[in-house]
Amino acid sequence: MASARPHLPPTLALPAAARNLVLRCRAVSTMDAASVSSPGAEKKTTTVFVAGSTGRTGKRVVEKLLAKGFVVVAGTTDIGRARGSLPQNPNLQLVRADVTEGADKLVEVVRGVDAVVCATGFRRSFDPFAPWKVDNFGTVNLVEACRKAGVTRFVLVSSILVNGAAMGQLLNPAYIVLNLLGLTLVAKLQAEKHIRKSGINYTIVRPGGLTDQPSTGNIVMEPEDTFYSGSVSRDQVAEVAVGALLCTVFLRSRRDCCPG
Repeated sequence: MASARPHLPPTLALPAAARNLVLRCRAVSTMDAASVSSPGAEKKTTTVFVAGSTGRTGKRVVEKLLAKGFVVVAGTTDIGRARGSLPQNPNLQLVRADVTEGADKLVEVVRGVDAVVCATGFRRSFDPFAPWKVDNFGTVNLVEACRKAGVTRFVLVSSILVNGAAMGQLLNPAYIVLNLLGLTLVAKLQAEKHIRKSGINYTIVRPGGLTDQPSTGNIVMEPEDTFYSGSVSRDQVAEVAVGALLCTVFLRSRRDCCPG
């Protein structure tokens, strides 16, 4: 592509986001340092694969990546739906990708990208195992596809209270309700554990209850297993996910690039 790498500010300022948002960073940039810092180095457009691109949060991630100048490969199980819901942009490519179909089928769709944002989530159905198929095994499949394809940067949009049992929140109504839907939080926690052990550079974003309201308020970031209530705009979660990628590129030499 002809466009340049998204501009990196002198100091990183994550966009205004919301209350009760946990952002955990353990990241070293996958970009070559010379391509960022050397004035004469050839610049390269950063390409990001987004899983769950037609979901209410994933769509916002795609839009904000495009606005920042990234090239986006949008993974979807329904190309027709994606064409109708995602913006028309020369930097956007639509590909069929189903995280439940195994890592081998995902390898080719992520090969060549610089980073992956996983914003998948199961759709309510009569299948009691849907949360595990998508939020656990699906995420694991995507991580393994990245390892096979040589993609070393991964951002996961997870959820508040995934580790509620260890936090003493077993009786928290939100923890109970979410786990009534096929042990959703337990499934997400298992996926997080796999990411942490995978060796891939990762960021896990644990937002509170997701809303479709416009962005308001200031960002609050705390260590994992700190917040156990609250809500946050999907727009703000998408901003933080994209900000995590910019954080990684700019602060490529630091292990922990953000608070927490």
